[in-house]
Amino acid sequence: MLFSLENLQFGYQGEVLLENISFALSEGERVGLIGGNGEGKTTLIKLILGQLSPDGGKVFRKNGIRIGCLEQTGGFDSDKTVFEEMRAVFSREEEALKGLREVENAIAALRGRDKGEENKEYLALAAKYERLNKLVAATDAYGFEVRIRTVLNGMGFEKDYGRVIRTMSGGEKTRLKFCKLLLEAPELLILDEPTNHLDIQTLFWLEDYLSAYKGALLVVSHDRYFLDKTVFKIAELENKRLQEYKGNYSRYKILKAERVAAKQKEYEKQQAEIAHMQEYVERNLVRASTTKMAQSRRGALEKMERVEKPFTPPAPPRFRFTYAEKPYENVLTIEDLTLTAGDKVLFTHGNAALRRGDKCALVGANGTGKSTLIKEIVRGGRQEIALGRLVKIAYYDQENANLHPDATVLEELWGRHVRAAQTDVRAALARAGLGAEDAEKPVCALSGGERAKLALAVFEAEHGNFLLLDEPTNHLDLPARESLESALKAFDGTVLFVSHDRYFIDAIADKIVLLDAQGMQEFSGGYAQFVAARKKETTEQKASAMPASNGKNTNGGGNRKDRAEEAKKRLRVREIEKEIAALEAEEKRLQEEIASPAVAADYKALQEKCARLEEIRQKSDGLYAEYETLI
Repeated sequence: MLFSLENLQFGYQGEVLLENISFALSEGERVGLIGGNGEGKTTLIKLILGQLSPDGGKVFRKNGIRIGCLEQTGGFDSDKTVFEEMRAVFSREEEALKGLREVENAIAALRGRDKGEENKEYLALAAKYERLNKLVAATDAYGFEVRIRTVLNGMGFEKDYGRVIRTMSGGEKTRLKFCKLLLEAPELLILDEPTNHLDIQTLFWLEDYLSAYKGALLVVSHDRYFLDKTVFKIAELENKRLQEYKGNYSRYKILKAERVAAKQKEYEKQQAEIAHMQEYVERNLVRASTTKMAQSRRGALEKMERVEKPFTPPAPPRFRFTYAEKPYENVLTIEDLTLTAGDKVLFTHGNAALRRGDKCALVGANGTGKSTLIKEIVRGGRQEIALGRLVKIAYYDQENANLHPDATVLEELWGRHVRAAQTDVRAALARAGLGAEDAEKPVCALSGGERAKLALAVFEAEHGNFLLLDEPTNHLDLPARESLESALKAFDGTVLFVSHDRYFIDAIADKIVLLDAQGMQEFSGGYAQFVAARKKETTEQKASAMPASNGKNTNGGGNRKDRAEEAKKRLRVREIEKEIAALEAEEKRLQEEIASPAVAADYKALQEKCARLEEIRQKSDGLYAEYETLI
């Protein structure tokens, strides 16, 4: 057992937030913690970590437990480079390797010393070598640089090894903190919205990496695909209580619906029984012949253990997107577009088109220009980007920068539609999940989820027939996301959106446009078809043995000299891989021999093997350096 909570109570300023929470997590378990905004998920994590103390109940943690926690804004500052910071995680392994080489050199230097002194010192060095060698083997110390490169590359830092961390953005620092946690590999890894700041390609890599993670996971996430892939139990915070469900998120949806239906049926059955008994008591209590039976029924009613009325969660926000005038068939045409961000060229020769009624998702790695493209369309004025006749744009900005922080919620929406009645404006806010109390709050006092709902209410009131949305699900809880999905699916106009939420993309998109350094690539069909097409492309590229990232034609293009050069490079890569594998196998064999009693008693043989180890390591370093220039 890594930790357990027993009858936990916690509240703020006299208001109970968590009540009678009992929960335990064991070694290797993978749990998704879900709940609406404000239900107390982050508070519960702080209680588990010991950052908050409960008002009642107990928190038990395993002695010496190593916990790693990624917070939503969990970056860090450092004057080190990216690789230096990650390397610091393995300082113990590096010290062990350094000590091992020092012992090897010391053993080699014993040659020619006095026999008695040499034997005594040799035995001490052999014992130290055996101890260090066991530590190196147990921690897989020789492979730590490979692990660093694997994680950094998977998380999108393959070109940033030498960057100084303090020069990075907040999102990059959070991702880097995540890398460090993965390399530290704590017994319990707590992840609070880990998919924020990650593009789809990185999400696929992370899901595969976590599937092999040996520690326990506690994941807070609104990413339903991610929960389906990474957890085997769902713990839901709702109405101050915690309810557990076995299985992933999709299974939870089924089990919860069944549980709520059974509870409702049980409650209604008991209520009918209570009503029948009460009616009998009222009818027969005054009759002399039936008084005793009526009193008995009344006693039974008083002693009856009442079934708690099932909790009815607050209604999720409701959205409905409408427009006044239908546009012409061709809504958007992009021809030969070069997109830049400052001095950086994101792509050239981009081409795409949307017709009336298309629902298109823009996907691609971070930094490929998805948000930039959306803003260029909204801004207008470029010849390469043409809107059709009668097109009216409504734009949702992921930063909600169009909201005025000092205005009240009511003023923010009403000020844009001054002719509307106040009751209609308040009704629109209520549909978006912002009640009467929220309407009087200043925008700057809203939570992230409340700001998103206000921005969507403003967006809805624009009545655009061409909806452009940039990360609309950020800060929305799962019921709000599902409500937005339903509204966009029902909308008969045109939609172009950016999202990292694959579940959301799958629910809405009937077309995908991929942005990368080569430009814009269109895929007909939904998200599942897009993934299948990408996998097919990858398979074909591997089959043709052409690197997918070299920008050359993978269907036989390129001149003969280029193809010959690529073939030569691939041949050398395979040769180096074989040589490294052979050297590593020999190194492992030598280490086992050095640690054996037979070799430990023969210092001449030991000296020779230590010298050979040093040769192997020097040769391996050279091969790895060459390998990096070729891949």
